[in-house]
Amino acid sequence: MDRAVVVVAAGSGTRLGIGTAKAFVPVAGTLMLARALEPLFALASPTLVVVVAPTALLDDCRQVVASVAGAAVGYTAVVPGGADRHASVEAGLAVLPDSVTSVLVHDAARCLTPSAQFERVFDAVAGGGGAGFVPALPVTDTIKRVSGDVVVETVDRSALVGVQTPQGFPLAGLRQAYAVSQQAETDDAGVFQAAGGTVRSVPGDADAFKITTAWDLGRAESIVRARTAAPVDTRVGLGVDVHAFDAASPCRVGLLDFPDEPGLSGHSDGDAVAHAVCDALLSAGGLGDIGGTFGTSDPAYAGAAGDVFVRGAVAMLAAAGLTPVSVTVQVIGNRPRIGARRAEMQDALGAVVGAPVAVSGTTTDGLGFTGRGEGLAAIATAVVRPA
Repeated sequence: MDRAVVVVAAGSGTRLGIGTAKAFVPVAGTLMLARALEPLFALASPTLVVVVAPTALLDDCRQVVASVAGAAVGYTAVVPGGADRHASVEAGLAVLPDSVTSVLVHDAARCLTPSAQFERVFDAVAGGGGAGFVPALPVTDTIKRVSGDVVVETVDRSALVGVQTPQGFPLAGLRQAYAVSQQAETDDAGVFQAAGGTVRSVPGDADAFKITTAWDLGRAESIVRARTAAPVDTRVGLGVDVHAFDAASPCRVGLLDFPDEPGLSGHSDGDAVAHAVCDALLSAGGLGDIGGTFGTSDPAYAGAAGDVFVRGAVAMLAAAGLTPVSVTVQVIGNRPRIGARRAEMQDALGAVVGAPVAVSGTTTDGLGFTGRGEGLAAIATAVVRPA
């Protein structure tokens, strides 16, 4: 085990005004400590989790840890905290095995911190050359320096950030910093820096705020409710289109021109990818299909570019009170090769659909009409929702 997280959960929560240890306050029905631990057991690599808890609540804390960790409970430990945060962090560091090289210190009060933030800090420490790392957000408010109630000056906020947890360090360096510290600092980075260590920042996350007051608690509960709200009604549609190659026609696939390739036969421009996307959008909206909607023999669409049909499908969705959410499309054939132009094709299709489009390509290993080079096929899936 070469990495660990020390979760500091020994705070009294006095400013929260609820009368119990802060980590044991419910946030939308689940204890704050449980919410703080959940992302740790979603990390990609095994991680030792040490929780520093109030002495009087050690048994309660062990129950919470066991319930969240499940089968990973063997990767956890619970230790009593100290007189202040400084002492509590030292208590957590003391029980880590020497095999640990990277340690993150995290406040349980930042219980909505996403797993990605832990991974980001772990990655930074692993490649950081001995530096410590803190997640940080830019300061967006205008900052004033005051004397009493008198504003003295405006402070340049361009060099200021708000710092969060988890804060990550090489374990040996952080232990040494705590061993030689002369005074308590406001965070672990301050201790590390006071001992001569270098501290750098990585991007933070707005949801990783600290719950200190009743207002913060209400904000956290609102975020949890929004995360768990019933999903918006979505609908999924499927579109498939096939066209044979026609050397006499220009080649247009996914709204892009491929001038050195044989074209695709068809009443319009034969763009199988655009047509599959159109069919998928119509299917998702319960609006029929491209042939029945636009007419395969209608002279108005003779030679029409693929975007005409996609735009038409999007307009029909809008008239039905629906909007595209995303589209995926797979191109099946030996040619043209789309790999080098995938991003360009996604951008072109996305601009017309008005939503992200993901494009992939494959072959059939020589089997069937696409394998024999007789034509091209495309399969698309569209997701739409009420506008």
